Amino acid sequence: MNKLLTTALAGALTFAAGLAQAADDLTLQLKWVTQAQFAGYYVALENGYYSDEDLNVTINAGGPDVAPAQVIAGGGADVVIDWMPSALAAREGGLPLVNIAQPFKSSGMMLTCRKDTGITSPADFAGKTLGVWFYGNEYPFLSWMGKLGLSTEGGDGVTVLKQGFNVDPILQGQAACVSTMTYNEYWQIIDAGIGADDLVTFKYEDQGVATLEDGLYVLEDKLDDPAEVDKLARFVRASMKGWKWAEENPTKAAMIVLEADETGAQTEKHQIRMMGEIAKLTAGSNGALDVADYERTVATLMGGGSDPVISKMPEGAWTHAITDIALK
Repeated sequence: MNKLLTTALAGALTFAAGLAQAADDLTLQLKWVTQAQFAGYYVALENGYYSDEDLNVTINAGGPDVAPAQVIAGGGADVVIDWMPSALAAREGGLPLVNIAQPFKSSGMMLTCRKDTGITSPADFAGKTLGVWFYGNEYPFLSWMGKLGLSTEGGDGVTVLKQGFNVDPILQGQAACVSTMTYNEYWQIIDAGIGADDLVTFKYEDQGVATLEDGLYVLEDKLDDPAEVDKLARFVRASMKGWKWAEENPTKAAMIVLEADETGAQTEKHQIRMMGEIAKLTAGSNGALDVADYERTVATLMGGGSDPVISKMPEGAWTHAITDIALK
């Protein structure tokens, strides 16, 4: 009897210890497909930074039919990566998204135009067709056009072409300019055979309408649970460790991304180049949201002319509660 009791007790203790050591599950939803834009998270997974924080992280790739806000609203992720204009618009629409960290310090968004269209400055946009991404990515553009006083309904303003997530409109002459990122689509145009000398680019950052990109967002009620706050802080700490390693080791980080890409659609050349550009955008961020950057984003979105992206000053849209713990 004593031997059976001892054996049973030992088994129970072993089981309890296993439960105590079980890692916390967390699902991250990316804004786009697996690429160097998200290298910090793949590095943190590959290098064991998440497991070091007792986390079992699942990274779900995005795509043209994936809206992070809809995913988290439906319970498909604990944390999503989104651009702040989209997140603030969703929040004003009733989805309580909160920014808990901001790994990207700078914006990579541009409008890239063919010089042979006669465009040399934003003053030349009037009467032209411009390719614009939608699904939440159009908000910075709309704010910019509002600031310029240009209608987006054609006529004396601009004609908006709903651009797919490619650069075909500029290659095929359907648009004078298309939306691009410094780290991705711009290089697709170059690789397609149009030289840099034949292009003119307008960085949103340089036009005073840059808005924050690639932040980490959760639903507000997560922040009411101390256990969730602790888990999120560990996630942010490990993720930022991954980002800083990626900045210092861009080629190795790109190779980790390539290994994680199950589609095989990415190329080594493009991912290494992308990682080099991405490192410029994450440089200077320790993960904590810069309030001045947030306020600039809000001012841009509210200053979009007669039809602003958001109509009122957001409340509770960000917190330092997670990064305050993560950065200790």
